Amino acid sequence: MSISTWDEIRTAYHVARAGTVSGAADALGVHHATVIRHIDSLEDRLGVKLFQRHPRGYSSTEAGNDLLQVAQATDDQFAQLVNRIKGRGDEVSGELVVTSLPHVSPRMTPTLARFQEKYPDVVVRFLTGEEVLRLEYGEAHIAIRAGTKPDNPDNVVQPFLPLEMTFYASEDYIAAHGAPETTEDLAGHKFVGLDDFDSRAPVARWLIDRVAPKDIVFRGSDDRVVRDAILEGVGIGALTRWDASRHAKLVQLFDPKPEWQAPLWLVTHVDLHRTTKVQAFLAFLKEESDGW
Repeated sequence: MSISTWDEIRTAYHVARAGTVSGAADALGVHHATVIRHIDSLEDRLGVKLFQRHPRGYSSTEAGNDLLQVAQATDDQFAQLVNRIKGRGDEVSGELVVTSLPHVSPRMTPTLARFQEKYPDVVVRFLTGEEVLRLEYGEAHIAIRAGTKPDNPDNVVQPFLPLEMTFYASEDYIAAHGAPETTEDLAGHKFVGLDDFDSRAPVARWLIDRVAPKDIVFRGSDDRVVRDAILEGVGIGALTRWDASRHAKLVQLFDPKPEWQAPLWLVTHVDLHRTTKVQAFLAFLKEESDGW
């Protein structure tokens, strides 16, 4: 594909996104006549109409939609390539993208804030959630993953800290319902849990195996919802010790059990592992975590 052809495809992509010639021209920083010329040239080259013209703008034809799906994928891959290239410099600057489960945020967010303060030319992006971002595409520089050791041969995997979890209740819940003395004394209590009975989290599996579904009276999509419900006195639930330590109203009911823990792993892609920025953050994180 020639550069001129790619320019025309990119122009068509922006016309489809904006729906107008003027919107695409603004996004590309070119004159609207250039946009029209690119569209006409590309349609002539392909021998099909990519857009239906109407008074309100342009709408994609079926052929246009096919072409634009390819353009979208190519644009995404190019953006990911740019992120990977940015991570290879000798300076601690630019974007640092870290991904983890939300459980890690109570410790990781303050650490990232202090790292950014030390290196003010860094822009931090901390992406939490269940989605596993693809390091090989530059979607993140560093991943903190829980559970079984990741086995992708293109990744560098280092052991981190265990994610310690146990059960908590609020002072209000205990005043109203009392507290179980042991893990064998759960009958008659209300529980808060994740809205996912297929969760692989060890502590979630333990709770699901021992408590009737009807007794899990409040279910949330993530640990933040679970925490807030426990704080409101809805029931007993599992939290990380990192999170619970920030809330004086929470009472720890049991000592953490080894089977409730999940090992954490620091994961980087082999292409980015030795870059200055990634090494600077890994060193900073390991020094900070010594005090956790």
